[in-house]
Amino acid sequence: MPVLLLSEGLRAGLNVAVAWLKLRIEEDDVKSGCDVNDGLRPMAEPFRIYVGWDAREPEAYEVAEFSLKRRTSIPLAVMPIKLDELRVRGLYHRDQDPLASTEFTYSRFLTPALAGYRGWALFCDCDFLWLDDIAGLVEYTRVPKAVYCVQHDYRPTETTKMDGAAQTVYPRKNWSSLMLFNCDHPAVKSLTPEVVNRESGAYLHRMQWVKDEDIGALPVEWNWLEGWNQKPAQGTPKVVHFTRGGPWFERWQNVDYGELWCAERDEMLRQRRL
Repeated sequence: MPVLLLSEGLRAGLNVAVAWLKLRIEEDDVKSGCDVNDGLRPMAEPFRIYVGWDAREPEAYEVAEFSLKRRTSIPLAVMPIKLDELRVRGLYHRDQDPLASTEFTYSRFLTPALAGYRGWALFCDCDFLWLDDIAGLVEYTRVPKAVYCVQHDYRPTETTKMDGAAQTVYPRKNWSSLMLFNCDHPAVKSLTPEVVNRESGAYLHRMQWVKDEDIGALPVEWNWLEGWNQKPAQGTPKVVHFTRGGPWFERWQNVDYGELWCAERDEMLRQRRL
């Protein structure tokens, strides 16, 4: 019996296609109001948040999730985007990029696929500290743009960040660190696993997959860049983004609002001990 030999590239493409088909089946089941993992049980509809996860900074993810849930007034489903799990599912097969500073540099753009291309879903980096109720951010879903983000003009002067990762400068840097996706929008639906695995970092992070007029602007307080944005005269930003590095890295102990991150971590650990 003849044996069909597939190239590595073709095999990866077939794996993505199978994974894509599974996602579409799950999407149909979700639209019918059933949990694909639990027969005909009706699904709740919490606001879905996908947070990048990196093996070098798991504590950052834990504090981000804790701070989100601690202050929310609406139901949330907070899920990590873990690269190894995506590879097992056949959704991700890009080669490692030496310029990628985190494990979720590209996989963040799978958020709409993971959300079944329906409704609204949020992506954010793991180095976020949420200091306000995310329900205020959900209010922006009333105007149906394709995606919302804080439209930074971020031009860092450091050459390294985090634990020594290379710092790079490019147009629209940090726009993709928090993205509120309208997963029903055609431009967002174009972010298929095939596209996310194939296209360049410039195409993805500079949001070349969507028309400029379909990108909604969020106030800077929803993605306040530590070390770059000016501190408010009163109070705190709604979300602090330790984009250069946070107190979980030895090099970044003395940063703005670092004491609030440490206090949040300590409260998380205290509650775990109860």
